[in-house]
Order: sequence, then structure tokens, then C-alpha cells
Amino acid sequence: MNATAQDTSAPAAQTDLPAREILAAVRAGRAADLPGLLKPLDRAQRRELLAELKVLRADLRSQGWENWRERDLANPALVVAGAGCTTGAAAAASWIAARDLRRWQALPTGALLDVLSDREPRWLGDLAHRLAARAATAEQDYPLIRVLVGLAGCAMPTTDGCLEGWASSLPTYRTPLVDALRSDPYTAELVPRLFETAEPVTSLRWLGEPAGPYHWPTALVALAEEGLVDRTALLDGCTARLLRGGTAPHLKPYLAILQALHPTAQEERERAADWIALAADAPSAVAGHAQQALARLAAAGGLAPRLLAEMSLTVLFRPEKKLVRAQLVLLGRELVRDPAAAPELLPVLGEAFGHTDTDIQERALKLAAAHLVSDPHVRAELAESAHLLSPLHRSRAVEILGPDAAPAAVDAPYREILPPPPAQVPLAPAPESVEETAELVAAVVNSRTASVEEYERALDGLVRHAHRDRAALAAALRPALAGRWWLDPEQSHHYTSELPGIEHVAAAVLDARPAAPAHPPGRALASWRSDCHHPAFHVVAHARVAEAARHIAGRPLPFLLAVPTHTSGSLDPRTLIERLAAYARLGETPGPADFAQALLRTRRDPTAIPAAAALGTPEGDRLAAWLGEQGLPAAVTRRTAPAVARHYDEWPEHLTLDTGERPTVLRRFPKPFRELGQARMATGRCWDGDGDAALVATLPEDRETLAAWSLPAITSCALHEGRGGTTVLPLLAAAGGPAGPALHLAVATGLGARHAEDRLRAVDALLALAARGELDAVRLGSDLGEQLTLGTVKPNRLADSLRTAAATGACATTWSVLAAALPALLAGTADPRGTGDLLEMAADCVEESAAVSSHPAGLAAVAARGGRSRLVTQAIRLGKALDRNQELAPA
Repeated sequence: MNATAQDTSAPAAQTDLPAREILAAVRAGRAADLPGLLKPLDRAQRRELLAELKVLRADLRSQGWENWRERDLANPALVVAGAGCTTGAAAAASWIAARDLRRWQALPTGALLDVLSDREPRWLGDLAHRLAARAATAEQDYPLIRVLVGLAGCAMPTTDGCLEGWASSLPTYRTPLVDALRSDPYTAELVPRLFETAEPVTSLRWLGEPAGPYHWPTALVALAEEGLVDRTALLDGCTARLLRGGTAPHLKPYLAILQALHPTAQEERERAADWIALAADAPSAVAGHAQQALARLAAAGGLAPRLLAEMSLTVLFRPEKKLVRAQLVLLGRELVRDPAAAPELLPVLGEAFGHTDTDIQERALKLAAAHLVSDPHVRAELAESAHLLSPLHRSRAVEILGPDAAPAAVDAPYREILPPPPAQVPLAPAPESVEETAELVAAVVNSRTASVEEYERALDGLVRHAHRDRAALAAALRPALAGRWWLDPEQSHHYTSELPGIEHVAAAVLDARPAAPAHPPGRALASWRSDCHHPAFHVVAHARVAEAARHIAGRPLPFLLAVPTHTSGSLDPRTLIERLAAYARLGETPGPADFAQALLRTRRDPTAIPAAAALGTPEGDRLAAWLGEQGLPAAVTRRTAPAVARHYDEWPEHLTLDTGERPTVLRRFPKPFRELGQARMATGRCWDGDGDAALVATLPEDRETLAAWSLPAITSCALHEGRGGTTVLPLLAAAGGPAGPALHLAVATGLGARHAEDRLRAVDALLALAARGELDAVRLGSDLGEQLTLGTVKPNRLADSLRTAAATGACATTWSVLAAALPALLAGTADPRGTGDLLEMAADCVEESAAVSSHPAGLAAVAARGGRSRLVTQAIRLGKALDRNQELAPA
């Protein structure tokens, strides 16, 4: 009996031996040994081994990051072993391309080919095409795919990923691209696919020099001349890809190939419809090339007037001045070459009458005058568009086109359109139930973008419900916060740092705080001075939640005094008086940090002083004093405005503001708050730029201080590549307190930001201040002049910002700012580049709003220079517009 059992178990033991050896080789990363170990196995043995390999794969995948070396060692061998054990091509492709087996490692191509060498050619071809169809890994797997295709004798896959791998494998440091393409057997098959991918092939973007060895356009043209690549396919592929559209960088390689081909006149004539479509909608560089091709066709008489008119209607509508000017030149040449085409070509000039550039308007009007025909229909069409001309050219239009070109009388005076002032949105009350509170706290804890309203409501809910029934709150809170590390004793044992934000209070409710740190960060930060203002705000926020947590652990407060009444962070003084009265009735003593934050948030309303004093408590007396002289921001208490000081460091020269001290904060507020009362000159060394709404909610009634502290980040957006520094500007425009020099300087700097989204926020702030009646246009214009002189603000960026402001209907506001900013440019103290754009913007605003004003200093001198430069032309236009408005103004 035993002998029988021993005999039957022997084969199983022999069968297990290769499997154990293979698994050991996989764990050791010996991929090269696996083909020899796998080939003796039959189908059943491979199926059993595959099951064990899957277990090993799952085990490796479940291990922590600390075992990454073991995974990286085993994964290549695991790829080879699994591919050798799978029977279907689909399963093999899925195993080989699995991301958990790849990481950043390259495929062991040689071992894979060896282990798959016994498969049928049809199976290998199927595997190659399945690997090529996997977008995530096809490019990386191209070397394997190429060999599999060669072994199978099938067609090369043409997926985007496979094409990327093919293109990137061609140029080498030894072989020029044209030679690599010439010798590659798949060139004729894959080159047409270069123009069909969703994104340009990466190596195609690396154009380099045309004479360089890796220049794709030069190489493709050489192959076309040799007949190895179809020239017509290249031309059609380029034009089709350009017609599909895309950004200028994406279309650049296709345009380069098209230009390198130098299409013949016949080839350009065959694609005339394509050029017209590209001239209308393509990016500027592509449209320019199409426009030049059409100009050559027109000069050779190969472009019908009807097609030229169709093209002109779209090109003259484009904003690029260079394209529009070139189109007017093309129209002029065609009208000289073929005067009979005037009835078809002249009406399209009306499209140029409405262009934002008055120089283009003038060119179009002169072209119409030079070639105007007696056809009354043509004259009527142009006269109908004459109302689009600027007032400077309307009188000339009447002379050329007749009285029909005169604009209709407008009886209604100009009306400035400003956005509604930012509304003060009331803050919703704290959640009524513990379940709602727990849900809101969990949302705040797990969100990186919780609003001021969500944070304050959650914090107030924790304090209120901890006072009412801490046990019920804890029962609802614990499952909502399951998974937080400080709830796990094993994890929290290793941490001795204070919990951030609202988690500090939630942990006190659950009695699950980590071990106390030896040096609490709040205390350390409070004693650390920095030119960056963010640490001071973090210290204040931490002091407030730490105080709430201490009360919960001892005697919970009934509610918080500092919860704002509006989402901006502002606190109504009468609401604070009611809360203090409730505290007095309950016999509660306010928390020092809570009361200090409440004072900083309280909206200044002197009429509430008697009610505060009538409380008869120390806190009521402090509130009354705060609503008087003690609560005034430092910028208001000083007789002069904050001094503007120059600061020199590694950054280029720019302005910073000294905010001055707040004696009351320094002497009577808790220590964590005193940093907010210190005099500070921010220099741009900020380590944190997030949470602007929370910062404003800390000092919602002192936006001058916040603006001064935010100025370096805003300046970085103008001088460097900074982004997001102007996020605070709309918040400050909607906040309380004086709108003084710091805020105006911050807005002025933001109007010159590098990125359009940052400039748009500064425009929003400008319009909000104007809507609230707080904009000092002369101050803002003077600040802009100063920033233009320093070079912080560039004229072209400022012109874009003010054009956006004027487009909303705020032309009078825009002109009032420009009138104070222009003298610095006209006097020659600032970079003159872009001054013409600003003068054009000013003339547009003066003409639209009928503003009555004196000439900016230096305007007459610029207008008298002579010549036809944009600067001089727009200076003359602005001067005429101001003079005309002065004449038409009622006495």
C-alpha cells in the first residue's frame, strides 16, 4: 500500500520540480534562463504554472513601496514566464503590456522572442497587432512588435503608438534620418500615417535645422524626389492635417513639410479651395502661408474675383493686423491688374471698416476711394458699412461715399456700464444636527478647496454640538472620519505634530489627539519673523482651533464669537454684540483667540459703539474702543499714506509697501496675533501662495494691509512667469476697509501680469472698485505710469487689460485711468513700445464715451513729430477726439 502511494506520488514531485525552479528564477530576476526552463513543459504544465505566476504577481503587487527592489527585480522575468505560459494571443498581449509588470523598465525583448519562438506565424502576427493596439505601451513595445511582424510576415500595424515607436527608432547618432528612412522597409507604408495621428508624432516636432541630419521635412522631400514616397500623398497629407486644425505648435511640423516641398503653381492651383479655408480659420502662421499661395495665384490670373472676394471677407475679419494689411495689399494689386473686378471686390472692404485698428480702417477707405466705380450698388454697400468707421474717418467717408455714409444721429447720451457691486452673501448658520455636522466636517477634512463658509460652519457646528452633547457628536463623527491616521493608535503613536485646522478640534471631540510635540509649531512660528506674511496667518488660524480644542476637552464653549456673518469673512458688529450679551447671560468668558479674531473681522460701524459700551463687560468696552480709533488700520491712523520704498534683492527693482504698526494689536491681542500688527515690508520670499480667501477672511476689514503683503506675489506675475498671484485682487476689491495706495498699486501691477487669466482678475478688481465708487482713477493711473517707468508693467499687456475693461462698457472709467497713465509714456520716461496700442485704446474710449478732458501732457509733442508711425497716428487721433468732444460739449 505504501509502495503504491510512493509510486503514484513520484511523478507529481517530478512535475513540481520545474515549476519551483521557474518560480525561483522569476524571483531572482533571471529572465534569460526562462526560455530554456519553459520549453520542456507541455500545455497542461504551463497552465498550472500560469496559475502560480498569477499568485506571485498578485503578491508582488500587494507589497508596500519599501519592497520596490524585489518587484523591479522579478517583474521582467515574470513578463517572460507569463507570456510563455499563455496560450492565446489576447492573453499574452494583456500579460506583456500590463502596467504593474512594467513600471519604468524596458521589455526583455530577447528573452520574450526566445520563449515565443515555437508559436505559429499567424499567432505571432496576431500578438503584434494586439500589442500595437494598446495605446499606453505600443510605443515602448515597438522593437518587439517589429520583430514579431518580421517573423509572422504580416503587415506592420499603423496605430498611433506604433507609429510613435517607429519614428523615434529611426534617427540615430550614426545614421542620418534620410538614410534610415531610405533603408527602412516600412517607410512607404507608414509615412502617410504621419498626417493622420491625433497628435503630431513627437520626433516630427524636433525640426532642428533644415541642413541637419535629423530634419524630417528635408528627409521627406528627398525621398519624394527619389520616388520612394509619393509627393502627392505628402502634399495632400499636409493640407488635410492643416485643415483639421489645432494649435500653432501642433501644426508647425506639417507647415514645415509643406513649405519644404515648394508646391508648383499647378499644385497650388489644384488646392485653391484649401488655401481659402486655411486663410480663414487656421493659426496665423498657416493662414499667412495660405494667403501667400493665393496671392501668387491671383498674380498669375489663376484666382477668380469671386474666390478672392470670398477669401477677403474672412481674412479681413481676423484680428491679426499683419494678415489684414497683407489682404488689403492683395486686393489693391488685383484691382490694379483687373479693374473690371471692382464690383465684386470693393464691397468686401466694408469688413475692414469695422476693424479695431484705425490705421486699417484708413487703408481700406483709401483703397475704396482709389478704385470706386460708378455702380450705385457698390457705393451703397460701402456706405452701409461706413458707420463702423471711427469718428476720425467718418467725415472722409462722407466725402467719398456720399451723404448715405453719414452716421445716424444718436439722441441718447453715453451711459457707463459697470458690473453690480460685489454682494455681501450671508453665511448660513451652523448645521442643526450632529449628523449634518459630521458630514460637513468630513467634507472639509477631505477637501483641499473647502470654502471659508464650509470651514466656519463646520468649526462652529463642532463647538456648538460638543457643548450640547459631546457623546452624540463623537458617535456621529467617528465613522465619518474613519481612515484618518490620528484615529489609529498604531499610526498616531509615531507622530508628535499638531493636527492641521479643523482636525485639531475633531480629534478633541473624539479624544484621539496624537502625542503633544516638544515644540508646538504654533508657538515656534509665532516667534519667527519672516518677510512672508503667510506664517503669521497660519499661526492665528492654529491658535483659534487649538483654543477651541482645549475648551472641548475641559469646558466646551456654547458657540464661537468669531464666526463671520458673511462669506467674505466680515462680521456684523451688532451680531457680535448679541453674542457677547449671550455669553454674559450664560456666565461664559470668551476665548482670547476667538475674541481677537472676532475683533479683526468686525465691520467698522461707529453707530454700534453705544450698544457695545452698554454691555458693561470688558469685552464690550474693547469692542467699543475697537469700533472707534483703536480698530483703524495702520494706513488710516497715520497722517501720511504708507511710504513707498524701493527694495533691492535678487529680483529686478520693484516697489514694496511698508504697512506700519497697529499698536492695539501689538499690546492687547494674544501673542499669536501680534505678528499681524507688526510693521512689515514684504519682499517676495513667500513659501505659501494658497488660501487667499482664508487670508482675506482673517483681516476682511483691512484690505490695505493685505494688498501690501500680496504685492510681491502680484509683482512676480508681471515681472516673471508667476501665476495665480492676482487671485486675491477680486477678493480685496469686495472686502472692507479703505481702498488706498496699497490696493491701487496692487491692481495696477496686476493689470500688467504675464498671463491673461491673471490680468482678467485685475480687471475684475478694477471694475468692482469702480462699481462701489471706491476707484481713485488718478491714483491708479499714476501708479500705472510709475510701474511702466520701472518696467514692471509692459504697455502691450496693459493695453490688453484696459481693452477688456472697456469692452464691458466701462469706457469712461478706462479713459480716466489712461489719462493719468499716459504722461509717463508720452514724456519718454518709460519703454515706448506698445504706447501706440495704449493711445489707440484711449482714443477708442474718448470717442465712445464723448469724454471731455484736456490733452495728456506730452500728447501734442508726439502728434507733432510727423510721419505715419502708429504712435504718431494714434496721438493725432486722440487729440482730435478730445478737441471734437470739447467743441460738442454743452457750454
